This record gives sequence, structure tokens and C-alpha cells, in this order.
Amino acid sequence: MNGKDEAGNFTRRSALTVMVVSAASAGGMGSSVFGATTSNPPRTEVVLTSNGPVRGSIEAGVQSFKGLRYGAPTGGANRFIPPRKPTPWKVVQDALAFGDSAPQGIIPGLHVGEKSPIAELMGHTESEAASEDCLFLNLWTPALNDGRKRPVMVWLHGGAFALGSGSSPIYNGRQLAAQGDVVVVTVNHRLDALGYTQLDKLLGPEYASSGAVGMLDIVAVLEWVRDNAVAFGGDPDNVTIFGESGGGWKVSVILAMPQAKGLFHRAIIQSGPGLKMTPKSTGEILAAALLEELDIPPADARKLLDVPTADLMAAAGRAAARPLPGKDARIGFSAVGFSPVVDGIALPRDPFDPDAPEISADVPIMIGTTANEASQFLLHDPKFGKYSWADVEERLQATFKEQAAPALALYRSRNPSASPTDILVDILTQSGMIGMSTKLAERKLEQKAAKVWLYRLAWGTPALGGLLKSTHALDLPLVFNTTEVVPKLVGPGPDPKAVATQMSMTWIAFARHGDPNNRTIPKWPDYSTVHRDVMFFDVKSHVVKDPDHDMRSFWASGNK
Repeated sequence: MNGKDEAGNFTRRSALTVMVVSAASAGGMGSSVFGATTSNPPRTEVVLTSNGPVRGSIEAGVQSFKGLRYGAPTGGANRFIPPRKPTPWKVVQDALAFGDSAPQGIIPGLHVGEKSPIAELMGHTESEAASEDCLFLNLWTPALNDGRKRPVMVWLHGGAFALGSGSSPIYNGRQLAAQGDVVVVTVNHRLDALGYTQLDKLLGPEYASSGAVGMLDIVAVLEWVRDNAVAFGGDPDNVTIFGESGGGWKVSVILAMPQAKGLFHRAIIQSGPGLKMTPKSTGEILAAALLEELDIPPADARKLLDVPTADLMAAAGRAAARPLPGKDARIGFSAVGFSPVVDGIALPRDPFDPDAPEISADVPIMIGTTANEASQFLLHDPKFGKYSWADVEERLQATFKEQAAPALALYRSRNPSASPTDILVDILTQSGMIGMSTKLAERKLEQKAAKVWLYRLAWGTPALGGLLKSTHALDLPLVFNTTEVVPKLVGPGPDPKAVATQMSMTWIAFARHGDPNNRTIPKWPDYSTVHRDVMFFDVKSHVVKDPDHDMRSFWASGNK
């Protein structure tokens, strides 16, 4: 998918489901402070924010504010430095259309494109404007200034740390706001090289946290929520951060950031257990590679501030594709490319390695995955769905070396009738996303300070003849209860809505109470290393005790 930067240059956009940011049904893009709009919906009353007065629209009874500016433009002299507050305004600004997305990068090693089957299933249809003036948020609320203290749910989009936007129709918060009497916020922030290039060695101490400014943008959003939630009918003392894939990694990172302490009170990590981030030394190597790709000598590193956005992003893609320390070919095992740097300041430590961060010990966490995460990442392969056992052995050998054979034997013994494709998906999913999520949960529990709930989406999509099963990002329209946006992905009939009702109500319950139990699901005990209760979301959801005992033991025994 392509988007334009502020100079009109197109930037690469992936069609991976967690990155879909189609503007087709999102209301369009504008070039004013909050964007123009071609429709004329009823307007809300004026809300006085900490930056100035704004007015949104009323959509199906929900107050909608799109493109609310929370930070100044991040280009030029503001490139690579922590976010700054915008210039205050006194004239009422209409918040009727989404603001620009961040310029888009790439994720090394992922083979995706806008003509992929996933793109079609996710309803990817047209481009979205992108520029360095991207610090915008969107908000949906049932009512304004009514004295109610509604939970605030702040969504962090996926796309690793390189792609995506808070403006996808799948992330439309109107349904959640109406269904659960909550305030929903989605976020745009700096991505890829613009958000995560470590430059203090080259540009001086002002850039000490340039490798984490994309995350500091999110902290600025949480500060905005603290200062403005009441005016939008929300409770600044009951804020939940939640995100999927790269958004789950972002939630993991925020849990370890001192500047975010006290700005949120619950966390949900969907298919994105971020245990480790980029070492500072690796961040510095990437920064040097970026300069080399742009033919800028280190002594002239300040020229990075003037490089056109499109040229910078293209060079960053080439730099990220180089073999660098700290990279891991296995999906979900480590951050790749330009991603948050453990700089000792904004991010003092790895989020959940070797243990959970003490700074957020009192924050309850809900964490989980889909049952067949890896199917989406293999879909580009023409052999997907037709693998032979020899193909599977070859792929496993490349990743797991001498442990490939025992892994294959274990998984085939557990499911003798499974196809080679199913077994490969199971091994990659269990060793990656499921295993890492379990490890994060266990490390959190070691603190004995807050509860953890572990879940898995078991329901599978009928799309592509059922080949994908419960694939990566299938949870998105279910959590937001926006299944009507992606009919090709979820399929016909009542089942998608049945699962969506359960998952969305569970997310709402957790945001409200810090406990996910609610009337739509069976009793869900919190996770412990004794009982290991896992909620399986399905048409008829159910709890399973220690569903992965033998597989967990295998991967935990040093076989990974």
C-alpha cells in the first residue's frame, strides 16, 4: 500500500493485516489542522482541550473526534527528538477526518504486498496520506463532560515498529464505545527510522533517546489522556493500553518506561509479547548503516535532518535489510529493523528480560495469541497448504538446527492426522508467539503483585477454504466488534459475531474492572503456574488447563 509524504513522495506500505490502514471507509484525509471532510454529519458540542477548542461529529449516537493533534510536526529541527506540544489554538478546530499517518517503513524478512490474499481479505483498497506531521489521535465516546468516569482504552496499532496507523476501519472505536460505555483512543506515532534511530553518538546528548522517540510519542498520548479524559467523559485514573502484534510489543515496552508510570492502569498484549528490544550498540550500528546508505559522512550526520522523507525511508529499508547483530529470523522472537532502543533513559532495560519490570508490577495484564499465528506469515509461499514432510523438515532445519527432528516427532505424535502444513504452522506458532506470551506471563507472576490472564483465539476463519485457521490478526475485528468491515476475512453466518461479542465484552470488562470475567464467557480463573488456566475463545468459549504441557516442556528444556 502506498501513502504520500509531505513532499508528495510515495512511501512503501505493507498489506500485512496488522498494518492495514485503508482510508476507503475511514472518512478520507485532509490537510488542515485536523483534516478536511467531504461529509456533513451532526457536530458535537465544543470541547476545550489542553491544546485548544475542538469539535467532532456524532456518528450513530457516539461522539467521534478524528485527527486530534497531540504533538507538533516532527520534521526538520524536530526530527529524531522527543515530541513537543503543539502550538495552542484559540479558534475551534473541526476534528472530522483522520490526520496523516507516519511515513511507512518495511519489516525485514516479511514477504508481503498489497496484492497478497491477506490484503484482499482485510479490505485493503486505497492509499492513505503520510507525513512527518503525524502526531494525531482519534477518540470515540458515548458522551462529553457528563461527570461519568468511563474507562479509557488506548489502542496501539500493529505493523511491528515500521508500519501501520490508528486510522484503519477495523480499529474504529465507535462500536466499543457504544457497546461498553467506554472511551476509545487510537494513535498515530513515529515509526521505523524516524522513530527509532539512535543518534546521540553522532548528534550529541539532545538525541540521547532518539532511538525511542516513537515510544515517547505514545507517552505523550497518555499524558494527553490524563489531561483531557474528563472533558471527553472518561476517567484518567482508569486507562487501559492494548495492542496487537507490533502494538503488543509497544504495550510491552510502555510497561518498562519510567515516563509512562501512573499514566495507565491495565495492559492487554495481543500476539505481541515483547521480551527484548534493540541493544544500544545495535541501534548505533543501524544509525551508521543509515548514514552509509545516504552517502553522508559521520562528521556531517546533521544532514539527516534535511534528507527528504522518502529518501530517508528508502535508505532505512536498505539499512535494515543488512545482516546486523541481534536479529533473529524467527517471527516474533526479537524486534527487527528500526525498533525501540534500550537507551538507559527512555527505556532503561529490556521490557521483560530477564524478568518483569518493577515499575509496572502493580498493573494487571491480559495476554494471548491466536491458535495458528504463523499461517499468515507463510501465506506468501506458493507451497503453503501443499508442503511435503521433506519441505517441513527443510524449513525446520534452517531455523532449529539439531532440534528440528525431535520437534517434528513431538508435534506429529500429538496430532497424527495433521497435514505437513498444519504441523509447520503449529511448531512455528508454539515456539514463537505462544511460548513467548507464556514466558512473559510467568515472569509477570514472579512479582506476586498483579494478576495475569492468558487466552487463545481458537475460532478459525473460513476464508481460503479454512487454510488460515486462527491466523495472526484475526482477533482484530473480533476485539473491536467490527466484523462487518472485513466480511471476506470472517465469512458469513452468525459465528463471527458470536465470537466478537464475547471478545469485545471481555476486553471491556478488563478495562473497567481489571478482571476480564463477564456474562458472555464461562468463569475464567487468572493464570498461575500451578493450574495454567487458558481461555479459548470460540463460538462456545471454554477454559483449558495447561493445554501445552508437553510442548511447553520441550521448548523450555533448551530445545529452542
